[in-house]
Parts: sequence; C-alpha cells; structure tokens
Amino acid sequence: MSSKSLQTEMVQAGVHSLAEMPDYVSVPKVPPIYMSSVFSFDDVPSLDAVYAKEAPGYVYSRDGNPGTDYTADMIAQTEGGECALVFSSGMAAILQSIIAFIGQGDHVVSSPVLYGGVYNYLKNEAPRFGVETTFVDFTDLAAVEAAIKPNTKVVYTETITNPLMEVFDLEAIAKIAHKHGCKFIVDNTFASGAICKPLELGADIVANSSTKFMGGHSDVTGGSVVTSPENWAPIKRGLAMYGPIMSPFDAWLMARSLRTMDMRVARHSENALKVAQFLENHPKIEKVHYPGLESSPYHALAMKMFYKGRCGGMLSADIPGGEKGASDFIKNLKHIKFVPSLASYTTSLSYPAKTSHRAYNEEELKAAGITMGTLRFSIGLEEPEDIIEEFDAALAKL
Repeated sequence: MSSKSLQTEMVQAGVHSLAEMPDYVSVPKVPPIYMSSVFSFDDVPSLDAVYAKEAPGYVYSRDGNPGTDYTADMIAQTEGGECALVFSSGMAAILQSIIAFIGQGDHVVSSPVLYGGVYNYLKNEAPRFGVETTFVDFTDLAAVEAAIKPNTKVVYTETITNPLMEVFDLEAIAKIAHKHGCKFIVDNTFASGAICKPLELGADIVANSSTKFMGGHSDVTGGSVVTSPENWAPIKRGLAMYGPIMSPFDAWLMARSLRTMDMRVARHSENALKVAQFLENHPKIEKVHYPGLESSPYHALAMKMFYKGRCGGMLSADIPGGEKGASDFIKNLKHIKFVPSLASYTTSLSYPAKTSHRAYNEEELKAAGITMGTLRFSIGLEEPEDIIEEFDAALAKL
C-alpha cells in the first residue's frame, strides 16, 4: 500500500504509456482522448496475439480503450484495489457486478434500504431469471447470517445507505459472507474511496456510481467496479458481452475529476456536518439522518470505519406535513435546486419517495423508514453559512 495520501496519488497519477510519442522527448501532461471505435493491425498474426493476450493492444472500444483503462487504473487507486472496470452508468456497474456471480436458482441477501433502481432489480427483475433476494436488516448480524441459504451467492449492501444514511459493520458482514462462500459486494457511491475503502474491510467487490463524487460536476455519467483479478475476469466478460463500457470522452472527464475528488469530498463532509447540526436543532425539522451527528446510532461505527471522521456530503431530513410540507419546502428555495441526483459542486435536494425510491410501494417505504416528508440533501462546496441561510429562510415559510 502506498504511503502517499489519496490526494497526492490522484494528482501524481502517471500518464498512460500510449500517450508517449516515439522519437519525442516530451509527452502530453494531460492524457489524450482516444476517440477511436476500432484499432488497426498490420497482419493477422498481430490480431491473434492480442486476442490471445500474448501482445498488448486493443481491438474494439466496446471491449477496452486506452482512455478507459487509464481511468480504471486511477479508480482502482482510489479504492485501494488491484484492478477496475469503468461503465456507462452506476447501474450498469452495480448490476454487472451482481450478474457476474448469480444464475438461475441462486439467492441474494441484501439490506432493504438501497438506491431504488437496485432494489427494483433485485425485487422485480432478478426473479424473472430465477434469482430470489431476501432483504434483511444489516444492523442485525445474526439476521444476516440466518438469511443465507445453501444457494446464496451474493451479499449486497451500501457503505452509506440511500437515503437514510445508515452505516453497517462491513468487516463483520464480510466475515459472515465468506464463511458461507458468498461474494460480498458493496456500493460505495455515497462515501467514495475518500471516506471508506470497503475492500480493506473485507468486501470482494466495490461498485460506484462514479457520476457522483468521483465526477462531482454533473457533467459526466459513469460507473466503476474495483476488485481482485479473480473477480475482475467474470465481470469483464459481461462488460464485453453486454457493452456498457464508459465512452472515451466520459473516461477523460472522469480522470480529470478524480484529480480533485479527495479535496472535494473533504469539503462536502465539512459542510454537510454543519448543515446537519443546524437542521437537527431547528424546531421545524422532525429528524435528521447523518452519521456525522453524535446523536446518530451509526456515529461510533462511522468514526471507526471512515477516513479522518469524514461522513460525506449526503444527509436526509424529515420535513413536517408529509408531501405538502416537502413540496412547499422545495418551492420555498431560491438557489438550491430540486435535482434527482447528487454529489455535484453545488447544493441540491431530492425527494426519495418521488424519484430515487419511486419503485418502493407505500408499505415498503414505511418499512424502510422513508416518509413522504423525507428529503435527501446533497451538500455542495458553497460557504456553509450561505447554505444554512437559504434553508433557514425556506423553513421559516412553512
């Protein structure tokens, strides 16, 4: 493991060898964009050698591209992993990491509070292919182990859950999963490698919607998977087969953004804690969900697992008045926008029951603890006092 900080590693990440120009004594400081769908060969034996992995080279950009490989190498560094793959979206990365290890008749154990798209897949889509999922409270380790069956192949959860900011004991869950021969897959989107490295806690595979804190500017869509070579191979086969690879231009944008991820996430975390403390003490807020608060039931575990006490830029709060209260609060905001995404440079908010968790029915929302007044806040890089001032003014009108 490198002794350098993540910020230093990302700033100093080297130029891909293909950026070197023969007969030149200089190379591009910024890696080029490899906007080529296909690569040419001088003869058939050269093509055969690349397919057989006897010679370095590329064939077709659906299978791999110098730019996507360069970005994947950077992402592997952020997560402390050996190898990575980059995808066209976070859902593509997450689902491919699951699909690679399940088949007809298999079983998945998952925490119930997840990004709604993944929950929808596990609950409604996977059963079409003969795969069942048991959703269980991951704060109850005995319940997690009890849910595992002989045909369980994957245990799945999020580092910080969407949208209630729960934190689970990843190290303990990894031991349970491995005891029963299961792959432990963790979605690290809300944390990123700047806060937590699940691989170091025992996870087999870490998936990310790199659109979020890795990209950080709302201008690139992507996903990533970081793992060991053993697990990389079946995921890579699926990537080449189904074709959800990140585009060369998006890979270039992602590499640019990764240079500043660590310092951005530090600021997101500092601001989010200040906003969470303000909301927790506001008389018109029913409840605040943020592991950085000392009142959070996940605070002690977060301080143990997370780097430098950072708890990320995401928090949620319950607004009184249900749907009307939440809608009125959104309308009362001036500069902070209602955006069905997260982790950009600017503060935004989302309405889980109407956007990310729309796949949950009324009973499922209630069981998960998501109310019609629950709003999810993505705290940006502004001065925290300015964010608080706008929230305070919007709450005053309720």
